[in-house]
Amino acid sequence: MLRLVLPKGSLERATLDLFAAADLTVVRSSEVDYRAAVDDPRISEVRILRPQEIPTYVADGLFDLGITGRDWIEECGRDVVSLGPLRYSKETANPVRVVLAVPRDSPVSSVDELAASASGRSGVLRVSTEYPELTRRFLEEHQVKAEVSLSHGATEAKVPDIADCVVEITETGRALRAAGLKVIETLLVSHTELVANRESAEDPTRRHAMEQLRTLLVGALEAREDVLVKLNVGAEQLDAVIEVLPSLRAPTVSELFGGGGFAVEAVVAKSEINVLIPALKDRGATDIIELALSKIVH
Repeated sequence: MLRLVLPKGSLERATLDLFAAADLTVVRSSEVDYRAAVDDPRISEVRILRPQEIPTYVADGLFDLGITGRDWIEECGRDVVSLGPLRYSKETANPVRVVLAVPRDSPVSSVDELAASASGRSGVLRVSTEYPELTRRFLEEHQVKAEVSLSHGATEAKVPDIADCVVEITETGRALRAAGLKVIETLLVSHTELVANRESAEDPTRRHAMEQLRTLLVGALEAREDVLVKLNVGAEQLDAVIEVLPSLRAPTVSELFGGGGFAVEAVVAKSEINVLIPALKDRGATDIIELALSKIVH
């Protein structure tokens, strides 16, 4: 029913891992194969292509559904329907940023100062970037005269000999710092997004299938952040345990057979579990079990 296109490159492994966690495992003959398949009746075709091209292909109707970054949607300027963010990137669950960076020892600390600096050097600033259209729009808004050159990689290495500054994507900032650069402006905060062809999204049957797939993907992402905690506790200690036990809504409490106490379970943040388990034990909980989750669907 749906033709799906997934990103190749830096997002590829994280995307394939997400689909596997969502029980939408992507199968292909080799890691370099651009054609793939998902054993799901809602998906008729899968391609793995460059994320830079995905907004154009989806907008043109070559695919019904795709995953790419907000950065490439803005760079292409094509009309696609966003079905919402998928909060993952190459290394973390954080968004990436498209930033303007200059040499670390530069006195420039803002785009306004950069404009003044460019005016003092014959009025033209050399900028290297993988986002020429996004960069041109941003610099024009700030009245910075610039010569914007398309970079095909290693952008941060082009300062100062080839470029005065760069517009580059960063998740952690490590590569820019290692290259002796500092960030002075953020052009865009970019999440990974699920996008659809507008005509396909307006078809009720296809849109329903899209939303079902999105439910699985978001549910798998939600589950990464939480765990299920199960425990037993006596009646006298129940209130003390419930007091420190967070949950999505409220803990589930069931009386044990024979009235020997209560079984309690709740979904809690994985980041808090190292503090929570000892606190539960201190308050009388026993038989504490921590279980990984596959999906959480609200």
